Amino acid sequence: MSQFDPSGTRSTETKPWRWRLEDGAGGEVAAPAELADQTFASQADAESWVGEFWPELADAGVGAVTLFEADRQVYGPMSLEA
Repeated sequence: MSQFDPSGTRSTETKPWRWRLEDGAGGEVAAPAELADQTFASQADAESWVGEFWPELADAGVGAVTLFEADRQVYGPMSLEA
């Protein structure tokens, strides 16, 4: 079971880190609820999560992810292709 909060609530004050889930063309993907709208307290938490769940993300049609801290793009898009 995942150690991450699946509540889907976004709080840029306490959990400012998030992934934008994208298709191959760079458009946002509507992922299943358990994968969508995840937020994290740190960059390390966000990176650990995507490292753990990238196969499920890819199966849900996510082709790439972009990391944000609040509204600032940190890096990406990063491909999820093997």
